[in-house]
Amino acid sequence: MGNIVRGVSSTGKVNTDGSLKGSEDDMVVVLRDYPSPEISEPIYRTGEKLRLIAKEAYWWRVRSVKTQKDNYIPHSHVAKVYHGWLFEGIERQKAEELLGLPGNRVGSFLVRESARERGLYSLSVKHRMVKHYRIFRLANSWYYISPRLTFQCLEDMINHYCDFADGLCCALTSPCLSGMTPPSDASPIAPPVVMRRNFDWKKVDRRQLVSTDSHSDNMVSYGVRNSIAAYLSFSGKQNNEQTRAESRKKKSKSVYAIPENGLGNIDYEEDF
Repeated sequence: MGNIVRGVSSTGKVNTDGSLKGSEDDMVVVLRDYPSPEISEPIYRTGEKLRLIAKEAYWWRVRSVKTQKDNYIPHSHVAKVYHGWLFEGIERQKAEELLGLPGNRVGSFLVRESARERGLYSLSVKHRMVKHYRIFRLANSWYYISPRLTFQCLEDMINHYCDFADGLCCALTSPCLSGMTPPSDASPIAPPVVMRRNFDWKKVDRRQLVSTDSHSDNMVSYGVRNSIAAYLSFSGKQNNEQTRAESRKKKSKSVYAIPENGLGNIDYEEDF
């Protein structure tokens, strides 16, 4: 699972303050519908991703990822997003709202930078409810959620928790809103339907079913016969492995030890 974020920063670089704001193209996410539904039909909906084209004082020129059309939106209605998961200047309540949008699943997450203080981060994760974890920073600029695990940068931290829950409510799965991708221009073409004459399976010789000889005279297609043969072979191996696994379980039991300073040191956020 960790590969969902690895390599994302290939165009970015770590700044001197340890943050991950790189030189990649600017992306923003809509924080609330614009214009308001009370005024007119919204042009942009909450959670929609936009490409930032230009900053012009209060108004930002943006391009819709879905329609590729340009328009303007107040900068107060959007938040910058870096690497797909680092959201700039959004509050706890807004993080919960974004993670609650359709397309997010258990383990969907975002890292948010405090609007009050630059360089102060929290991790928000969707589970049965959205959980928030304060990200602390050492004097050497390394980051941690639990003191027993420290990371040189935020990306290393995210990659680790994508592979292991390690005290979080669950392992991280995908960045918030990553499932909201623009639809493909090309509509999928339905596969052709091939009609075959009916026949009685009971009258088919089993040797013909599992035979993969393409030249044999058989009512069952070569592809179907090949699949049946592979399935029977796999089923046999699976049954053997299951028998051996059950035998091992009778001889030994698995033991899980909770490391010291583990779960008790995962701090939930309270203030921002």
